[in-house]
Amino acid sequence: MKLGILFSGGKDSYLALQYASGENEISCLLTLESKKEDSWMFHTPAIEWTKLQAEALGLNHLTKETSGIKEEELGDLKSIIESAVSKHSIEGIVTGALASVYQSTRIQKICNELNLWCFNPLWQMPQNVLLQELISNNIESIITGVAAEPFDASWLGRPIDSNCIDNLLTLESSHRINPAGEGGEIESFVINAPLFTKSISVTKSQKYYSNFSGRLEIQEAFLQ
Repeated sequence: MKLGILFSGGKDSYLALQYASGENEISCLLTLESKKEDSWMFHTPAIEWTKLQAEALGLNHLTKETSGIKEEELGDLKSIIESAVSKHSIEGIVTGALASVYQSTRIQKICNELNLWCFNPLWQMPQNVLLQELISNNIESIITGVAAEPFDASWLGRPIDSNCIDNLLTLESSHRINPAGEGGEIESFVINAPLFTKSISVTKSQKYYSNFSGRLEIQEAFLQ
C-alpha cells in the first residue's frame, strides 16, 4: 500500500515511518509548519529542518504553512493530504500518535472523508518501551523543546541516549511526567536513523529558555 507519513521530524513520527515501511511503500512525507509554537495538532521545534531529513530519507516532501489556530489548522491538514493523494496516489496516512485522542480522532475523521486508511503503529505503546525502541533501532535524536518542571536549559540539545532515558524514567516517578513527552514535556529531532542515507550534523544552534519552558533553535545543519 502506498502511504504518506505525517512527519514532524521527531522520534515518534520517524519510528512510525520505520514501522510502516516494513510492508508498505512510503510515497511521501507531509509536514505542517505552524505559525504558533503551541499548536494543538503539530510539533513545531526545528520543523523547518525536516527538509534535510527528507533528503536523507530520499523521500518526496510536501510542506504547508498553517495558522496553528485550534480546529482551523485541520483544514490545512486536509489540504496537504489531498495534495499527497493527487501528486503521489497515496492510499493511507501514517501518524506517530501515541495516546492523544484529540489528534488521532481528527486525523481519522479526515482520512474517513478522503477514503484513506489511517495507520497509527505506535498507538498505546508504553512510553518506556517506545524509548527503548529508539536505542534498539539505533535512532539518534536530540531534545529540541521542553515544557515542564523540572526541565532546565541543559536538556535542550541533549541526545536521547540510554542515560537520558534513565533520567526521564526517574522523572516519571518523581515528577509524574510522560517520559516520552506525550504530554508535550519534551520535543525531539532525529539526526540519524537506519533509513537515513546520511546523518545530520547540527553546527550552530541557540537555546531559548524561561520558567521550565524552552526550545532549541537550529540555525545551521548539514548532511554528512
